[in-house]
Amino acid sequence: MPVNAPLLDVDDISVFYGQIQALRGVSIAIAAGERVALLGANGAGKTSTLRAISGLLAPAAGSITFDGRPIHGMRAHEVIRRGIAHLPEGRELFSGLSVEDNLRAGFWSLRKSGASFEERRDRVMDLFPILRERAKQSAGTLSGGEQQMLGVARALMSDPTLLIVDELSLGLAPRIVAQLFEILRDVNSRGTAVLIVEQFVHMALANTDRAYVLSKGHVVLEGRSADLLADPQLIASYLGESAGSEQAPRKAPSPKRASKARPSRSSGSTGSGSGSVRSGAAVKARPSRGRKTARRAKASGPGTGRTTGP
Repeated sequence: MPVNAPLLDVDDISVFYGQIQALRGVSIAIAAGERVALLGANGAGKTSTLRAISGLLAPAAGSITFDGRPIHGMRAHEVIRRGIAHLPEGRELFSGLSVEDNLRAGFWSLRKSGASFEERRDRVMDLFPILRERAKQSAGTLSGGEQQMLGVARALMSDPTLLIVDELSLGLAPRIVAQLFEILRDVNSRGTAVLIVEQFVHMALANTDRAYVLSKGHVVLEGRSADLLADPQLIASYLGESAGSEQAPRKAPSPKRASKARPSRSSGSTGSGSGSVRSGAAVKARPSRGRKTARRAKASGPGTGRTTGP
């Protein structure tokens, strides 16, 4: 990977479900060790973006590069081997298997690498001590919070460079959600980049470095999370009044709109784990590429959705 290149570079992708277009020229970028939030109303395209990155959907146009190598069009098990782990909405655990066997499933991509299952298991159980107590218990008998912990732990078993989390807080008590975000901060402090979709906007912004906002399959807003968090009126204009009324912090400069965010290329970037943001004023803007995307999508035709993976 070239020096200062993004770890993940999603460039102008379009995604279809049959004849229905879900994404229209979406571009996002994530630096190594960075934390990024992907926000938007229901149906905005957040989950489709995550599924395209992790190989569960094939883009009809555009490209996805990870660690300097193209991954668009790869199947999910191939993407996992490249270093991306995806915790989907709803967790999708093997409810009839024990906690330990679910972790073993997460280790599958490393089984021929020489890595030790026991070592990886003990490492993730150190993050989630309750899972050690529940190791022989069926996943389906765990509480909702414990199941989400198991979902994160299973994703971490593949030792990812990038962890993708879809709706971390869904159906959980605030105390459990706060605990999970604290664990993600710990994971990030050890060098793992995090891309998260989260319904609680202010919690997502408080725990990330940068954010993108999607609407109707487009990136309509991007910037530093701290700037977005400090401007509730701006958030409300894209995500609804309820998102903007969660708190009323001081006014701050607005981030730039409708452009492709690139991670800071400054050598003075700060670490992600401490909650600091990268140096530089928000993001670099570029002209809209919507017409180009439409032409490319029309030329290539609708993509085929992938729904299987290890």
